[in-house]
Amino acid sequence: MSAERDYGIIFQIGDILVSEEVITGFFCCDYSACKGECCIAGEYGAPLEEDELQVLEDEYPNFGKYMTPAGHTAIAEKGFFELDIEGELVTTVARGGECAYSFQDSAGNCLCAIEKCFFKGECAMRKPRSCWLYPIRVTKLTGGGLALNFHQWHVCKAAFEKGRKEGIHVYEFLREPLSKLFGDDFYEALCAAAAKFRDSEI
Repeated sequence: MSAERDYGIIFQIGDILVSEEVITGFFCCDYSACKGECCIAGEYGAPLEEDELQVLEDEYPNFGKYMTPAGHTAIAEKGFFELDIEGELVTTVARGGECAYSFQDSAGNCLCAIEKCFFKGECAMRKPRSCWLYPIRVTKLTGGGLALNFHQWHVCKAAFEKGRKEGIHVYEFLREPLSKLFGDDFYEALCAAAAKFRDSEI
């Protein structure tokens, strides 16, 4: 189901609303170009859900060994999360501006300590959901549903260009997190809606 608004078409799949740009927009991380700048750019950390806070604290003994001294200091001073200017939960940021849960490899690439720990089979948390789903941002609706929108950040310019060049749409790039977090049925329905929408545009 879809509905047209002044700001584009909104696709409804169950209780989840998906903006047109999630289907029509292009995105593919170009890590060689950005070197993980999203982990260090911006005034605040990545958005967090309430149910992630305890998991961060519980898994800290596992992924903490991959964090930087600055990251550990930030956690000690501010805790496992902080609030942004709008009072929303976000990951803790170290004094240097980087996410407390990030680290740099020998080549200067910024990486996620939590994700490194996950891939080593040492913790259950992959990374904060907002990071895994980026460039999609999730908004909770008053009625209990969710809205998925395409967030366009200047630090990801190379990713937008690479996605367009390779023909990879936002929802296609995010197949794994969308399927894991919202279910295979949701993702299949999203793909069907995207195909139908593209056919109608021809």
